[in-house]
Amino acid sequence: MTGTTGERNLRLVEDDPPEGYRLQEQVGFVLRKAHQRHVAIFAEKIGDLTPPQFAALAKLADVGETSQNQLGSLIAMDAATVKGVIDRLKSRGLVTLTRHDVDRRRLMVSLTAEGRETVERLVPLAEDITAETLRPLSPKEAATLLRLLSRIA
Repeated sequence: MTGTTGERNLRLVEDDPPEGYRLQEQVGFVLRKAHQRHVAIFAEKIGDLTPPQFAALAKLADVGETSQNQLGSLIAMDAATVKGVIDRLKSRGLVTLTRHDVDRRRLMVSLTAEGRETVERLVPLAEDITAETLRPLSPKEAATLLRLLSRIA
C-alpha cells in the first residue's frame, strides 16, 4: 500500500484496498457474523432457552445420564460454562443432578420428565432454525459448508 494512513483508511472504507488485511475476508469475522445470524434466528424461534442450554438438553436426550464434565466435553463447553448452564436448567426443573454411585465427587446430570418433553417439543424448531440459517445456500452448498466446518472444528 502506498500513500498516507488517511488514504489507506479511505480505500478500506470504500471496500477496495489494493492489498493487505481485509477484515471482512477473515474466517473469524465471517464465522462470527454467521453465528450472530444463527443466534438471532434461534432467539426468535426458541426465546426461553439459550443455544448452549438447548445443546445440553439435546445431548442429554441423546446420551442419557452423564457426568457434568463429560456433558461439557460432548457439547464443547469448558467446565465453568457447563456448570452455569446446568445450574440454570436445574433451577427450571429440566435436569437433575445426583452424585455418582462410586465416585462421590462426580456430578451426574439427567433430564427430568419435563426436560425430555422440552427437548421433544424443541427439536422440530431446532431443525427449522438450521434450515433457516442455511436458507441462502443450496442443499449441496449447505452440505459442503457443514463438511468443511467439521474439518476445522
